[in-house]
Amino acid sequence: MPDFLFDPLNFTLCWTVLGLLVGSFLNVVIHRLPKMLEQEWHANCADLRGEPTPSVERISLARPRSRCPHCGHQISAVENIPVVSYLMLGGKCSHCMARIGLRYPFVEALSGLLSGYAAWHFGPGLTATGAILFVWILLALTFIDIDTQLLPDSLTLPLIWIGLLFNIDGALVDIKSAVLGAVAGYLALWSVYWLFKLATGKEGMGYGDFKLLSAIGAWLGWQQLPLTILLSSVVGAAIGTVLIVVSRRGRGVPIPFGPYLAIAGMIALFWGKSLTSSYLGLLG
Repeated sequence: MPDFLFDPLNFTLCWTVLGLLVGSFLNVVIHRLPKMLEQEWHANCADLRGEPTPSVERISLARPRSRCPHCGHQISAVENIPVVSYLMLGGKCSHCMARIGLRYPFVEALSGLLSGYAAWHFGPGLTATGAILFVWILLALTFIDIDTQLLPDSLTLPLIWIGLLFNIDGALVDIKSAVLGAVAGYLALWSVYWLFKLATGKEGMGYGDFKLLSAIGAWLGWQQLPLTILLSSVVGAAIGTVLIVVSRRGRGVPIPFGPYLAIAGMIALFWGKSLTSSYLGLLG
């Protein structure tokens, strides 16, 4: 690592800028990955039926180039500067003047802020780098789940393995805690799923939630799982109540649990140990 990055301020600023840039890429992942999966599913179904693969424009994270969904105008490099371009364009397409969703600059800004905070919180070194990668993937999963109620295996499974590899030398927790965290995280929600299904005949959550909590356990260790589950329940109850009251969302409308797990995982990443110590201190 270059010497100037050992300065905490430089380290934080560099990661903040990089976080903004990655936030722009995360918008692409959030928008395109579900569409890529849908194309793959349609192609597999067609193959099983012995039919030709549907003739549609193939989508990847790199192609086609980003463009306005309203008029098809290709986004130039100048129009793709995180947050800045949105402000310069007044939140509108430069070609057709259609409104650009606030989601795009919000994800970019959130990625930059969280990356910078993680760099400042953990300080120069490998731990901050891993924590920032963890946050980036959680952000992508959060917004994909909000949009589609999917937590793609192509993100959750690598997140588990990267977390275990990252903790081989005890970057965040010792490897034993990480392995136990991955196993316990999966089994905890798996057990809740089956108990709920046996009691009600309904599915209360998806398998992606099991894998996401397993990934959080792999990164943060089994010790942070009780706090993560508690925090996700509190966050979910608060946001769910607001959605019901403000948007008059029906109680029967399913609400994805992944975003609440991701938010709880980030809280546990930054403040989990201090929150747990404070709680145990209150118990005497």
